[in-house]
Amino acid sequence: MNEGILKVAETVSNEKGLPQETIFQAIETAMAAAIKKSYAKDIEVRVSVDRGSGDYDAFRCWEVMADGDEPLEFPDRQIYLSAALEKKRDIREGEFLEEPMPSVKSGRISAQIARQFIVQKLREAERGQVVEVYRNRVGQMVSGIVKSTWRSGVVMDLGDNAEGFIPRSELIPRENMRPGDRVRCYLKEVRPEQRGPQLILSRTDNELLIELFRLEVPEINEGLIKIVAAARKPGSRSRLAVRAIEPRIDPIGACVGMRGSRVQSVSNELAGERVDIVQWEENPAQYVLNAMIPADIVSVVVDEDMHTIDLISEEDSVSKAIGRDGENVKLASELTGWELNVISVEEAEAKQEMELRRLQELFREQLAVDEEVAHILAHEGFSSVEEISYVPEDEILAIEEFDENLVKELRMRAKSVLLDHAIRSEVKIMDACPADDLLSMEGMDRELAYQLASRNVVTMEDLAEQSVDELLEIDGMDEERAGRLIMTARQPWFVGAVDRSGHKKETSNA
Repeated sequence: MNEGILKVAETVSNEKGLPQETIFQAIETAMAAAIKKSYAKDIEVRVSVDRGSGDYDAFRCWEVMADGDEPLEFPDRQIYLSAALEKKRDIREGEFLEEPMPSVKSGRISAQIARQFIVQKLREAERGQVVEVYRNRVGQMVSGIVKSTWRSGVVMDLGDNAEGFIPRSELIPRENMRPGDRVRCYLKEVRPEQRGPQLILSRTDNELLIELFRLEVPEINEGLIKIVAAARKPGSRSRLAVRAIEPRIDPIGACVGMRGSRVQSVSNELAGERVDIVQWEENPAQYVLNAMIPADIVSVVVDEDMHTIDLISEEDSVSKAIGRDGENVKLASELTGWELNVISVEEAEAKQEMELRRLQELFREQLAVDEEVAHILAHEGFSSVEEISYVPEDEILAIEEFDENLVKELRMRAKSVLLDHAIRSEVKIMDACPADDLLSMEGMDRELAYQLASRNVVTMEDLAEQSVDELLEIDGMDEERAGRLIMTARQPWFVGAVDRSGHKKETSNA
């Protein structure tokens, strides 16, 4: 009985919390490596340890290769199939032929086993176990103790032999973290690296703010309150948008807590970061106003086409609304998803006047009307010729200065302008002639090819140089198809980078 091996497996299993089978596999690998080192030839060895007695057997292995005229690349660990069949009748190509090796004394083997092999295999097993535990926890909050701090970041002890790393970019600015401090982090990813998988943590991610409130506010986990969005300037200020699923509950009051206890607990965990709770609203203008509190906003102008909102404030309140370093408006913009512009009343009036002049000029040119009619259309809120053409006639007749004949004439001219634009666009498409390689490209259809050609994208090479955003300007194009088309067009680039021998060529971007 080789009780030494059994004792090692049991002891290490208890200390490391690893299955004994994992320990036995590490020992077998290490013993095989030690035996190989005792031979001058480059042989392959397999060791099998009996799990009950601790006894082991060593086998020399040859990989079975197909018969051929060429000599074997590794003759000390490869064998032709014909030669292998003489020793084992049912063996096949790709399998391994094994022969028992002469018995080696335990003391000799023990002396030859390099400690680093066992340590390495045990560390790999530990890391593998950590990955299995934490792979399903990505996107969750974890708690740990600061183990050490470095220029590049902070190492966290998460317990059970697991370590996490907070990169410098994921640390809260000016936060003083010392070894022994217990802190909560957000698990962003399990990153594979050469020295083993690494758990990447964050103290700045918006999700950490959300998870902290889930911990502090039971109503969120019970489904009575929903967190809609979060925005942070780590270490300075953050905002949380909430809505009540149960109408009787005050979502802001629940998140703030009695005398601010709940929000203060979150703030303390985030190194004193100030947290504002705002009410989510379906109306984007009201939602933005809530997100901008305590800014003094006089009026709001929403541009749904550009997905922007102008927030108009008195001259002496603009800087307060924007906040220090733009903090207030940036947080509100991130929270609501709208691009926000804070401008003064005077700037808003000047901007509106400029837009009215632009529209007046547009109507004068395209509808061939005088300045007075163009002025009325612009001031009544019409922003395009399309609106005049498609808006119900009754709405235009409601304008006091317009009669029925004038309205019919305006609508007729507007439709004529739209028809003329459509004809020109069609002619431009028909006049454009895509190249054969673009027409025959995988995923391309004739209509799309002519549309691309009308935009001066005539060949596959032209298409390869486009961006996804540029293709999205084409009606009916979605991001997935645009990306697929561009990658197909770029395939010749990659083919051209490899010569006939299969070696990568030197390419130049010059």
